[in-house]
This record gives sequence, C-alpha cells and structure tokens, in this order.
Amino acid sequence: MKKQALRKGFLGLLGMVFSTVLWAHGGAKGTDTDQCKFELEKDHWIHYTAYEPKAYPAEEFCGNLPDLNTPIQLVFDYQDERYRKRAIEFEVTKEPEGTRVFYMPSEKHKSGTVVLNLPEGVADVSKYLIHITLLPENGGERLDAHMGFQAGKGQSTSRSGYGLYLLILLGGLYFVYLSNASFKSKVDALIGKAKEM
Repeated sequence: MKKQALRKGFLGLLGMVFSTVLWAHGGAKGTDTDQCKFELEKDHWIHYTAYEPKAYPAEEFCGNLPDLNTPIQLVFDYQDERYRKRAIEFEVTKEPEGTRVFYMPSEKHKSGTVVLNLPEGVADVSKYLIHITLLPENGGERLDAHMGFQAGKGQSTSRSGYGLYLLILLGGLYFVYLSNASFKSKVDALIGKAKEM
C-alpha cells in the first residue's frame, strides 16, 4: 500500500515536471514575473523569447545569450490583438555605440507573431538593445519600446532549465527520503536539531 502511494506520488511529480503549462511565461495580475516582454502602453505587452537553435536547440533565453557567431531567433508575440493591425519595425543595436546589427522594416503581422532571424548571430561580447516601433494608424500615436540583452557570456542555462533541474533534484531527494529508512532517520535528526536552535 505504501509503495503504491509512493509510486503514484513520484509519477505525479514527473507529470508536473514535464507539464508545459507549468513552464509557461507570465503569471496572475499583480504577480507577473515574466522579464521577457516589452510594455508598449500601460498593461499592453509584446512577449519575447530568444533562441540559439544550433547551439542550444531545446533552450529558451531572455536577457542573456551564451554564444557568439551562432544563429539567433528572436520571437515576438503580441498579447493584444489591436496591435496586429499596425505596422511594426524592429532594430537590434550594439550598445553603447548604437551600431545597427539587424533591421526589419515596418510591416503588418496579422498572425500576432514575428520571428527575427539573425543568421550570423552577433559577433561581439556586448550589450544589445532591441528597438520596437509601432507606427501610427489613422493619426494615432507612435509607440516605442526597448529591451536589452547580453551576448557571449559563455554557456548559460535558461531560467526554465535551472527550474527543471532543481525540481528533479528535489523530487529525487524526496523519493529517497520516503523509500530509504536510514536516509529518512538522518534527515529527521537534522530537522530535529534545527528546530532546537
């Protein structure tokens, strides 16, 4: 009975680890911790994810890209449908000098998703700035947003990768705790000593 409950708990934990819903960006209103987005206007956002598909095919990045001279994909998703009717332009510059490394002229993207391909990536260890400009429609207001990233700081694991490794480690330790009486007694003794302090 105990082994069956332990097995179900472990399988449930594995299910949670590999659930794509748990790794989604964003959060509830007022608790949003998603750093990979641009605010165009108050409470109106464009979400962004960076990839280095040849070097790290399964990793997502945001503020730090580990490699230089490798293809980069920057993917932008409108979180508000009203922006899909407006032309938008993108520019990536190397900072602080402001040298342009990529430019996409203004264009409408009715799907709500824009993919920028930088086939050569970036060449220098530096900070880079992504400039997004939504052009006015029918005399409306021009909207500008900026977001920075760093490139070439060496191998890095994305935030979701660290979280996954930590969750697997904790799940493994909990499994050992429940199934190994010797390990359980040592952990319980440590917890008892910590409570006495």
